[in-house]
Formats: sequence, C-alpha cells, structure tokens
Amino acid sequence: MSVFVWTNPDEVTVGDKRSVITIGNFDGVHRGHRFVLENLIGHAATTGSVSVVVTFDPHPALVHRPESAPPLLTGLRDKLELLAAEGVDATLVLPYSLEFSQLTPRDFVKKYVVDVLHARLIVIGRDVRFGRENAGDVHTLEELGREFGFVVHVVDDFGEPSGGERWSSSVVRQLVRSGEMGAVTALLGRPHRMRGEVVHGDARGRELGFPTANMSQSSDGMIPADGVYAGWLSVVDGGRELQQMPAAISIGTNPTFHGEQRRVESYVIDRKGLDLYGDEVIVEFVQRLRPTLTFESMDALIVQMGDDVEKARLILR
Repeated sequence: MSVFVWTNPDEVTVGDKRSVITIGNFDGVHRGHRFVLENLIGHAATTGSVSVVVTFDPHPALVHRPESAPPLLTGLRDKLELLAAEGVDATLVLPYSLEFSQLTPRDFVKKYVVDVLHARLIVIGRDVRFGRENAGDVHTLEELGREFGFVVHVVDDFGEPSGGERWSSSVVRQLVRSGEMGAVTALLGRPHRMRGEVVHGDARGRELGFPTANMSQSSDGMIPADGVYAGWLSVVDGGRELQQMPAAISIGTNPTFHGEQRRVESYVIDRKGLDLYGDEVIVEFVQRLRPTLTFESMDALIVQMGDDVEKARLILR
C-alpha cells in the first residue's frame, strides 16, 4: 500500500527529500499507466526521492461535460489501491472543480509541483495537457522546469495493445462495453472489476434455485455489455479482500421477466447458505459466456442457467 494518500495539499509531507511525480487521471490503472509508474518509481529510487502520483477527483470530464462523460473503469478507492499495489510512495488526490480548472499552467506548477511537492523530476506522457483550457503541454513543463529547477522525463511509448493503438483508458472502455473481457484483461494486466454493496433484488434467482448477489446501482466500476460472464466474487471485510469465490455473473434487465432496471447479479458457484446482503463485494469479469436472451418458459431458463454455471465452473477451474 502507499505510505500516504493525501486528499489535501496541506497534508503533504515529503520531509527533507524532494519528490519525483507523475500527473494524470489513471482511470483503470492499465498497463500503459503501469509503464509510467515503473519509470516513476525507478527515478525516485535512483535519486533518493519520494515517488508521488498526482491525480484528480472527480474525473475532470464529470465536471466539464457530465452529460457525456465516459463511464469510469475504476472508482477512487480501487484506483488508489491499484496505484499502491504498484509501489508508489504516495498519491495526492486534488479536488477537481471549475474553479480549479481556471489555474494557468504556470500557477498549477508553481502551487502544487514546486511549493507543495518540491519536485525534482516529472515523469509524463507526451500527450499531457494541463492548466486553463488545457493550454499546458510537455514544452510548457520543460520551460517551467528550467525556471523552477525540475527535470521533465517524457515516456514516449506505452505499447501497442491492438491494431497499433496506444494503451489508453478509452480503448479499455470500448472493450468493456463490448464484453471482450479477455482483451480487457490483457490491457489491464488483471480482470476488470466492480465494487459495491449487495442489496435486495426480486429474489427470482433464489426461486429458480440460483440465488444471486445483486449489486447496488451506485457501485463503482464500468458495467460490461449485457450477458452472462464467468468471474469471481470477493467479500470485502474491514478494507481487506477475502477469498475469491467462483461466480456466474448476469448483467441485464431480465427480459424474460420484463425487467427495466439494468442489474449486475452474481451466483456464487458451489457455495450454499451465503448471506451477503449489506456486504461490500468485488466482482471480477473473466469471460463472457453468452449475450442476454429471452426465454419462453421458466424451465428453459433454468436449463440455460445450469449450463451457464457449468461453463463458468470449467473456465474458472
């Protein structure tokens, strides 16, 4: 875990050391992000500095264009845990607002990079944009570095996941949206996950012999395409993720029952008597088994559910 998570610049303490920092949204913390983080941690180690990720909450798109902002791959808590797992020393979460967005590139750098973090080096992608109207770029950082005494290290290539495209959160979102979970896992370096509380549903799964854990509508993480998936469910207790349990996960509106609300429901395989209501759970998606179907009878639905569970069991084994 990170040594520190700072949510207020006044909390920042780097002691007598200076810092090596990177700046970005890091939604999903995919393999491209991890390449940047490896550079960050390496430079911090060789210079005896503190490695710090500077990120924002909420995501800037949710502030500037909430009606068209993309769904986030990870909530803040998962993002912080994933950053910590990579080995960074600290993460500074800056509250993002319209007022904050009006800082000029120079004011942003002076206030946070120089005065707060005492940065000696910034590791950044070549397409970085920051400050009012995204006026700041790599060249701006290099000029400000000469003025304030820090170095800019540009990471040119994050890799090519498919078709020559760069690693990016947008590519991952497209794949999640289409249910291509194998490709998603390859880009993230881990299965895509959602996190949320288990709430009461219609109890139809229990009536059919397949009781499910129904995730809250306010759960974090982008919902994949409708369908049935093989995956894992873990209960979170006191901030600690407990043992993963194999699951068949259904996403959709339950068209057989003329449902309207899109739901994420997990049937934990080979575990009887589970009572997960009110628990926080993490659901991870390994492979899509089929799209959502409408069945003409309950018997046909039960047969298909049994087949889905068997396929999921084999895949996860």
